Amino acid sequence: MRKSLLAAAAAIAFAIPAASQSSDLTMTTRIMDEGFNRSQVMVTAEYLADQIGPRLTNSPAMRKAEAWTSGKFSEWGLSNVHKEGFEFGRGWTIDSSSVRMVSPRPIQLTAIPIAWTPGTNGVVSGEVVVAPMTSPADFARWRGKLRGKVVLVTRPDTGSEPGEAPFKRLSDDDIAKLDQFVQPTYDPAAADRGIKRLGFAKAMDAFLQEEGAVAYATKSRLDGKLVHGEGYLFGVGDTVKTPGVEIAAEDYRRLARLAGLGLAPTVSIDNRVTFDDSDVNAYDIIADIPGSAKDGSYVMAGAHLDSWVAGDGAADNGAGSAMIMEAARILSRLGVKPKRTIRFALWAGEEQGLLGSLAYVENHFATRGGPANATGLARYMGWGNRWPITTKPEWSKMAAYFNIDNGSGKLRGIFAENNPAVVPIFKDWLTPFESMGASSVVIRKTGGTDHVFMQAVGLPGFQFIQDPLDYESRIHHTSVDTFDHLKGDDMRQAAVILAAFLWNAANGDALPRPPIPTQPVKTDPFAYGDE
Repeated sequence: MRKSLLAAAAAIAFAIPAASQSSDLTMTTRIMDEGFNRSQVMVTAEYLADQIGPRLTNSPAMRKAEAWTSGKFSEWGLSNVHKEGFEFGRGWTIDSSSVRMVSPRPIQLTAIPIAWTPGTNGVVSGEVVVAPMTSPADFARWRGKLRGKVVLVTRPDTGSEPGEAPFKRLSDDDIAKLDQFVQPTYDPAAADRGIKRLGFAKAMDAFLQEEGAVAYATKSRLDGKLVHGEGYLFGVGDTVKTPGVEIAAEDYRRLARLAGLGLAPTVSIDNRVTFDDSDVNAYDIIADIPGSAKDGSYVMAGAHLDSWVAGDGAADNGAGSAMIMEAARILSRLGVKPKRTIRFALWAGEEQGLLGSLAYVENHFATRGGPANATGLARYMGWGNRWPITTKPEWSKMAAYFNIDNGSGKLRGIFAENNPAVVPIFKDWLTPFESMGASSVVIRKTGGTDHVFMQAVGLPGFQFIQDPLDYESRIHHTSVDTFDHLKGDDMRQAAVILAAFLWNAANGDALPRPPIPTQPVKTDPFAYGDE
């Protein structure tokens, strides 16, 4: 990147007087009144979870969510409400599914079709064969043994029992452990290895078709009869031909044990799914509270609107979407006139590789060199390994981005993303919320959600610390991701804090930016690469 840009970024980082970043306590008090006494966050979350339900990207339910959220933003008085499209792929919906063991005794199995796999076109059945496969090297072992079979491709394990309670709130010690600087590492071949592994699903499908298998099954990664149904071959032309199901771990192990005893369990599968190719574009939803600044600068908050289909997408990430929308409602209801525009984004395609926020970054902020024709997860994995970064004019206008995507737990603080210059600023902004349990600013970087690509091009993008509740232990992507697990008090607190952060960011000096990344050297120059 040009030295002049790097110098400008450094100047911004070191020239901001701390006093200009002080929290606006008068506005914070108004935000608290509206957010705690007239909250709509749980009403919003309920509609997304119960009435719309799971919102797989490009599915009919996601289209309904796009229209409904846009309508609410307009109803609440936001401006510039619009959709921004990007190429994604096929829509897909489960109409019905039944997976049964029919011998040696009848059992209804807990299972779900794997996303973007085809239906069975009626009931199919076959004896189970346990044939673990993780790479094409495994195919030779099973050649000639799979015709007419339902193939269990996950290696069975012995199960596990939880060692701690599934529901948890963070202690002070837990948060303190997050406040540790972790040095970045760079392995230029890592992304290529990951992309190579992505091709295995297609290779396995071709092998199963060649061998005449009727279906395949994977084991859920969690016990407790939880299923997920994640699948990633959503692109036009990428659809596999073999029906696939994910079976609950307990049911999967039972099948494997019976097969191991030579009892030849037989399974029947009736998957009815619908593909929707009417529009290959996915859409981010954008809405503004306009600012007075003549330079067009703005701050942002975002959460992903899409979800998986096993549950209702309530905690992941209907909760975050509802909190983003509630912060928008609060600030609009107060009739605020910020200096910078406050922009709200509901992203699509996050579950398939942060694709909605990535599209926004490329369209508005910056591009990266190298081949740009990768799609799906390959696009996500390879993007951070392309150089150089070339900024666009709007890059300098985006002053801060705040993301929520870790369930419905209360906010306990914020990650500084290895940017020490923001630590005293954020500590000041959190001061009014210490009595609500939110006071910590930790230096650590976070990944896996929609602020990642903001950070990757040198923009100040941040994720909040949240109480985990039972998000990772049993809710995340699973069949029990329903409204019942959301905590209203926590979500009201989070929406209020987010609204206050947005107000402070919109009206103070621009937050210190990290340097624009340049290509690092390999962290371990002596490491041997994997084949």
